[in-house]
Order: sequence, then structure tokens, then C-alpha cells
Amino acid sequence: MSNNSITITSEPPVPAQKWFADAELFISKILDYLDIDNWEISILFCDDAFISSLNAKYRGIDSPTDVLSFEQGDEYIDDNDITWFNAGDIAISLDTLRANSEHFSVDINEELKRLLVHGILHLDGMDHDDNSPEQDMLQFQEHILAGFADDVVFKE
Repeated sequence: MSNNSITITSEPPVPAQKWFADAELFISKILDYLDIDNWEISILFCDDAFISSLNAKYRGIDSPTDVLSFEQGDEYIDDNDITWFNAGDIAISLDTLRANSEHFSVDINEELKRLLVHGILHLDGMDHDDNSPEQDMLQFQEHILAGFADDVVFKE
């Protein structure tokens, strides 16, 4: 198992959830699958109002979205001479997550895993021009998800 530091928080009014530990475990599995080691990554769960403010500030789009990734890309050496990579931050709106789940007729657990993988791939330097399924990044994302179909993250 890789050595990564994963921090999961929430922005009020979204309270911390019991399933955050399962989300952390899932993220660890994805980082292992991608052979990523010594990453620092943070995940913020929020509501549409908060992610909309981030979207407006950083992308100039005054509306909510499902996931935003903020790459950092800094490296540092800790007290044990281990080089760490500060990959960045991922923000996920639980409001839009639920709406997407209904809109695309997929289980909310599947959609959450999709957003987590999507954010991680962006932090790993991947990108896409649009949301069409032909995009290489989105095809890779779905390939990854197929291998983790039985993992449960979201439990209300």
C-alpha cells in the first residue's frame, strides 16, 4: 500500500459524515492503482452555494458544479527525508452529486466514486476538452471505476 496523506473535511452547512473514512479508503485504493506515492491530497465536501462561489472566483462561472480540482504541485522533504508532493485539493458538492445521480440514473455511490476519480486524475495532470465520453481522460476514468465497482463509499 502506498504512503499518501489524505485529508477529508466539509464546509458548513455540510456536516462531517461517517462515510468519510470509507471515502479515504477508496481514495487510497485509487492512488495505489495509479501507482502514486507520497501525495498529500485534500477533499472538501460542500454544498452548491459554496462550490458556486469557488467556481465564480476561480473559473469565472457563476453557477454550481459537481467537482473542482485545484492543483498545487509543490514538493517538500519532511523530517524523515521523505519527499512529499502536495497534489492539491478537490471540492465536491453533495447537492450536485445527488442531482447528477438522479439525472444520469446512477447510484449515488457510483457517482461519488466517479467524482473522486475525476478529481484525482485532474490533480495527476490529466484534462479533457469537454464532457463527451470519447475524451481519453473520461474513458480512463470509467476504466478505473469498472475495477472498483464493488467498493462502497457513500452510506447515508
